[in-house]
Amino acid sequence: MVNLYFQPDAQLTAQDRLVLNILQKDYERYQSKHSQSQPEASEDSDDSGVKHTRFESTSPEGNCSIAQPSHPAQVEEQTIQRLKDLNNPKSSVFEPTVFVSVDYPDIKNPLVRKWLIDPYVRWARAIVRVDTDVVMLTHLLLYFSTSIPSAVYMFYNFHWWHGPLHLIMQVYYMGSYTLMMHQHIHMRGILNKKFAAIDLSFPYITDPLMGHTWNSYYFHHVKHHHVEGNGPDDLSSTVRYQRDDVWNFLHYVGRFYFFVWFDLPRYFFRKRKPELAFKAGACEIANYVFLYTMFNHVNAPATFFALLMPLAVMRLGLMIGNWGQHAFVDELKPDSDFRSSITVIDVPSNRYCYNDGYHTSHHLNPLRHWRDHPVAFLVQKKQYSDEDALVFYNIDYLMITFSLLAKNYMHLARCLVPIGDQMKLSLEERAEMLRRKTRRFTEEEIAEKWGKQYARLK
Repeated sequence: MVNLYFQPDAQLTAQDRLVLNILQKDYERYQSKHSQSQPEASEDSDDSGVKHTRFESTSPEGNCSIAQPSHPAQVEEQTIQRLKDLNNPKSSVFEPTVFVSVDYPDIKNPLVRKWLIDPYVRWARAIVRVDTDVVMLTHLLLYFSTSIPSAVYMFYNFHWWHGPLHLIMQVYYMGSYTLMMHQHIHMRGILNKKFAAIDLSFPYITDPLMGHTWNSYYFHHVKHHHVEGNGPDDLSSTVRYQRDDVWNFLHYVGRFYFFVWFDLPRYFFRKRKPELAFKAGACEIANYVFLYTMFNHVNAPATFFALLMPLAVMRLGLMIGNWGQHAFVDELKPDSDFRSSITVIDVPSNRYCYNDGYHTSHHLNPLRHWRDHPVAFLVQKKQYSDEDALVFYNIDYLMITFSLLAKNYMHLARCLVPIGDQMKLSLEERAEMLRRKTRRFTEEEIAEKWGKQYARLK
């Protein structure tokens, strides 16, 4: 009996494997229950050439192994408790995140653990704000020992071979850095409050090197995007766009690229928040003045590779990511966080980018700590099912966007983890369901769903 289409990636986090295993078992039980009275779903006989696989989720090296009782509710209860214990510093099974590329328990060498890793973890836990977040100090040390020295040397003595290599390094860092800063802007810092001065100041050094303008991420994301929630007044809203159309996507990206410096302050003025308007505009313009000065009066080639190209790449990445996160908007309840955002169980979003795949969970509670998303998802799993939320695996936001622009709905349907009533649908029906959720909303529909004050009616 076929359940999910792809073998889960071996690099999935232990937490993601536990979550995916629960969803897989739900689907197995549904199919077993209906297999006697219904013929096999059409997806089982499609001729796509994709190898259909089932899997049993076992944690790497047994890190998250749990005694599996027979009753599904007990399995879920034990899994939830296990995930909570992994995040609880007082638990005997607590695991901090130290590196994004390797899990803490998988570092087996006893000498390395005794003399290097364990002392570092003890020291770092006293510096970071949340005990699980040793990885954030790891990354700060990484950026201050690579990105900053490399950029400084470029401005001091530029070589044409150095510029592209530096840019490649920065692009590699951008995802993890941006989602570290995502935690920073929501929680007002990532370091212990004893180090508040460092916490406040380091973004002014590292943000420009990673393609961010000063404080713009905070003003746009926290003070604007989470207030509007992808609604019609959200400057990064997708609802007025046809989300599988290239020209609509290019318009979406172009508006952000060239007009966010003007649109965001204007938005705050329109919402009667002049202080935020001034701060957002001042920070954005100050950053552009800084870039102009560095290019024209300091070192043009170094500025191009160290500051301008990262800005261009980052803004494109932010728009591609947001398009994928909010491409599927329910035609009946578009203002529901469950139905206007998605959950992604994959490697890049969750292992390297601090569980960014749990985007619905983040919109439901923007202050939720990144390590708490998997357990929060399982606790609310029934509500996700009842609300017809979308869960994907084996695909990240980048590839969701590219698949949409290629209108490859069959691939997206294969990456869907069916929950609730979605389990009744054939592969083709899932693809059609996803297609419906990418349709542009008319102004009349916006007036009906959100209110006339949000529509641009003539």
